[in-house]
Amino acid sequence: MKDERYLVFALGKGRLADKTIELMEKIGITCEEIKDKNTRKLIFVNEELKLKFFLAKGPDVPTYVEYGAADIGVVGKDTILEEQRRAYEVLDLGFGKCRMCVCGPESAQELLKHHEMIRVATKYPVIAKDYFYNVKHQTVDIIKLNGSVELGPIVGLSDVIVDIVETGSTLKENGLKVLEEICPLSARMIVNQVSMQMESERINDLITRLKEVLDK
Repeated sequence: MKDERYLVFALGKGRLADKTIELMEKIGITCEEIKDKNTRKLIFVNEELKLKFFLAKGPDVPTYVEYGAADIGVVGKDTILEEQRRAYEVLDLGFGKCRMCVCGPESAQELLKHHEMIRVATKYPVIAKDYFYNVKHQTVDIIKLNGSVELGPIVGLSDVIVDIVETGSTLKENGLKVLEEICPLSARMIVNQVSMQMESERINDLITRLKEVLDK
């Protein structure tokens, strides 16, 4: 055990990290210090199991994994699709379920049927572009926003939006609705391509144990 290198995990901050730690505990992997909300530490270590954890903003997780700064990452499928980083997606963890959708006012439904040139506001320009260009074959003007994209159609910035939908209540309150579903989303585990070869036994063992818990 002494000669083993640390396996490093990058976890998306917030609910995603909390749920991941919960899941890990079910297979005997604990890291108490990561649960301390007041800590200033950046790296959390389980010496016994030779594991290190760190928290990162969602969009950075695939970057850490691609470049080998983390062997394993846990992040939403939306981030994986948007960031387009090189990594193996190995497991659907089943939590954080939601959908990526095209949303807008009822009147925008017609614009989606006739392949008209429309404006799309979104935090996810890569996903939006791929969907409209490669799936719908519709030419669109994509406008990148960082805040509440629901504002787009309301203030006349865009015809529709592409965004994550959980319950749809925010849409409803603002006179918008889901017009088309792009894809289902949930938390996924990704692995660095080199780590998958070099540490295949440990990583595959981890995946197998997590699968057993998820299948229950």
